[in-house]
Amino acid sequence: MDENKTINALSALAQPTRLQTFRLLVASEPNGVAAGELARLANVPQNTMSAHLSIMANSGLITSERQSRSIIYRADLETFRALILYLLQDCCGGNATLCAPLIADLTPCCPLPEAAPSTT
Repeated sequence: MDENKTINALSALAQPTRLQTFRLLVASEPNGVAAGELARLANVPQNTMSAHLSIMANSGLITSERQSRSIIYRADLETFRALILYLLQDCCGGNATLCAPLIADLTPCCPLPEAAPSTT
């Protein structure tokens, strides 16, 4: 991710309704949420939500897919990953002991599965 894409993504999240919506979409992965439901959950009119979704889609943070009469929105976790990695690039000057608590804080909900013991 380059500097311009990073600024665009961060500015898309720098508004309360969009930040709330993005967090809802992340929590709803991988199923996504219909636009009307997002408007209801965020307690905003549908046309207002449409404008917010457009801004986030243009920043690359979310994707959409038409399903029948609904448009389902999902967080683009790969773009979000690239954003976070860009921000953390060269974290702590490469000092692993300083970075370890930060990395641990970033992974509380999704612990990595332990490798299966080798049977050889």
